Amino acid sequence: MTVTRRELLKLAGSAGVMSLAPAFARAAKLEKTKVAIAVGGKALVYYLPLTIAEVRGYFKDEGLDVTIADFAGGAKALQAVVGGSADVVSGAFEHSLNLQSKGQFYRNFVLQGRAPLIGFGVSTKTMANYKSPADLKGKKIGVTAPGSSTNMVVNFFLAKHGLKPSDVSIIGVGAGAGAITALRSGQVDAMSNTDPVVTALVSAGDMKVIADTRTLKDTRDIFGGNMPAGTLYTAQSYIDANPNTVQALANAIVRADKWIHNASIDEIAKAVPANYLLGEPEVYKAALKASMEGLSPDGIIPEDGAATAVKALAAFVPDFDAAKVDPSKIWTNEFAKRANEKYPNG
Repeated sequence: MTVTRRELLKLAGSAGVMSLAPAFARAAKLEKTKVAIAVGGKALVYYLPLTIAEVRGYFKDEGLDVTIADFAGGAKALQAVVGGSADVVSGAFEHSLNLQSKGQFYRNFVLQGRAPLIGFGVSTKTMANYKSPADLKGKKIGVTAPGSSTNMVVNFFLAKHGLKPSDVSIIGVGAGAGAITALRSGQVDAMSNTDPVVTALVSAGDMKVIADTRTLKDTRDIFGGNMPAGTLYTAQSYIDANPNTVQALANAIVRADKWIHNASIDEIAKAVPANYLLGEPEVYKAALKASMEGLSPDGIIPEDGAATAVKALAAFVPDFDAAKVDPSKIWTNEFAKRANEKYPNG
């Protein structure tokens, strides 16, 4: 049975049919097939979906030729996109708020982490008798870098328990072997860091976790709501010019998110590059297990995420004026929802 154009118009209305036709045509053609993604610390569990989308060929399945440039930190990855040497950032959700406050409009379009995936703990050596947050007063606390998300978690934890940032000393120790050495050698008394550093210290008995934003409960307790973490984000102008390319990127990340939650820890450890394991596969597997709840299962950004991030930055970043930003303009679930429709089961 054939349906004439006249009958279609009667069924759907001329405007509806005419709007659908170009949409289907566009979906078949990407505006750009080559995409450069900048990331700060690709091997971190924080960015696991990006790696899975790459190694399992999900970008290629969408017709994309993706190049991933790894930088020393999220700030440098962001600079690459702002400077024009990369198209998209795999980075922290809240960075786009900072950009908007400076008049630059970037939007998060698919989620990798639904929690910051940062663990905060005390040394079992120098703080063996830790009883409550009050014991942190006067102590040296290691963070990846002053002003970083790891520093923000410390400040929020302190404030929740009646302490001020000036009650402690914040020391930058990085996110690798140097951070582990800093705690073990007594250079710092406590540590706020990411995996696999946190799991390596806990597994060896060197650190006791007192706040864990790898879990949704602690994240909501500390920040007062959902605090999205790793995302893909890019300039609004890039999204406007390349909606099908952005959709293809979202499709790949959503597939990766779903695969991670359906796979076993062993399967994930086998899928990532061997150097991610740092010679200690069991520690890496433990890090995966500890972080699993904080990794997004579907790429969807929580509705209250932007408001939580605004409050966090207003309390933490000097001269951040919350009145100058519109949180609704830094995120969208439009692409992630379509990706879930295309890949309901990953």
